[in-house]
Amino acid sequence: MAKRVKVRKWIQIIFFTVAAFIAVNHSLAEVGKPIPLIGEASLHAICPFGGVVSIYNLLTTGSLVKMIHESSVVLMIIVFLSALIFGPLFCGWICPFGTFQEWISRIGRKLFKKRYNTFIPYKFDKYLRFLRYGVLIWVLIMTAWSGKIIFADYDPYYALFQFWTGEVAVTAFIALFAVLGLSLFIERPFCKYVCPYGAVLGLFNFIRIIPLRRNVSTCISCSACDKNCPMNIPVSKKKKIIDHQCISCFECTSEDGACPVSSTMEFNTKKLEEK
Repeated sequence: MAKRVKVRKWIQIIFFTVAAFIAVNHSLAEVGKPIPLIGEASLHAICPFGGVVSIYNLLTTGSLVKMIHESSVVLMIIVFLSALIFGPLFCGWICPFGTFQEWISRIGRKLFKKRYNTFIPYKFDKYLRFLRYGVLIWVLIMTAWSGKIIFADYDPYYALFQFWTGEVAVTAFIALFAVLGLSLFIERPFCKYVCPYGAVLGLFNFIRIIPLRRNVSTCISCSACDKNCPMNIPVSKKKKIIDHQCISCFECTSEDGACPVSSTMEFNTKKLEEK
């Protein structure tokens, strides 16, 4: 496995561990036994989407969303700046729930092998991807109307890291189990079809400074990039990969991922050679 892809795996493990640690420590803090020198931050404090809904609520109603920590706004700015340059690195490298879905996908790959992640024909799947924009609009409208983090009651990410607290809504548990089940057939189903934050970050793919390009003159049309793309993007059919689903995971690239030909799939600001 290429070095950068290995690095991505370790970064995913680190951020997943940090999220789990913060969730457990917050529960300990609520009973007066937090881990010394760690603080009492909750999952809301490390969720950059909280910054998005809070800013939207401020602009539409003049008030901030309840339970949103100031750090969420700071994280939102950092994630947006990185997405402007490299695309949605947060989705592909950092998001703990995206990582969790990838881990479940390993079971699906063993069960279905080459059939895994291909059950929904692309001609239908490419339209289903826009469902998450409907979820985003719903979340923003309902949050502005209620002044609360409305998505928390349906958030499988929150259910995963808070399942022992008794604070998780039944609807969130249902969403979590649905994602677990679907992850056995589809890689990152929540990211593809539902995640409102992924919907926001996906838009940065259209304006990112460092895009992913395919060198047509050296491409051998082996489709290795397509097979290894967790988001089912037809990479081998594009010269410049501008797709709202790209998560900048580097799994399809030449030096870092599946592409067997050097300098063929690259994140590059310069236009690669074309036929």
